[in-house]
Amino acid sequence: MTLDYDDLDSRLHALCHGETDVVALMATVACEVHQTHPLADWTGFYRVVGPKLLKIGPYQGGHGCLVIPFSRGVCGAVARSGKALNVPDVEAFPDHIACASTTRSELVLPVWNGAGALLGVLDLDSNTPAAFTAEDEARLTAILADIFRDAS
Repeated sequence: MTLDYDDLDSRLHALCHGETDVVALMATVACEVHQTHPLADWTGFYRVVGPKLLKIGPYQGGHGCLVIPFSRGVCGAVARSGKALNVPDVEAFPDHIACASTTRSELVLPVWNGAGALLGVLDLDSNTPAAFTAEDEARLTAILADIFRDAS
């Protein structure tokens, strides 16, 4: 399933033009990505709120976990390493945190601002195994870099 990432990128840039507030940007990105990706059952951000601690930010879908330490789960692993993780089978990921029992696959991307500060992670969960592709990872990573470049 191929998404029109050029259209998503154009919409997000139009909606986010001139905005630097992290929460406003996260809310807009979560909404647009969730509405665009047909296999995303939960789309949202976990924000860095303290040393080695993530808390839920803007999201679309059912309830998410409220707090995730960097030491736990896929989101924590991405926050620790600063590298994206595409997990085709969450049951095979050691220490996966099951915020929803229906989740089968997950794509988590780090979110950096232009100064190199980790703002949080973007988490896409799917009830479909192996729902996310290398293209999803690459295109969303590029979109996040552009949108959050000037975020504070």
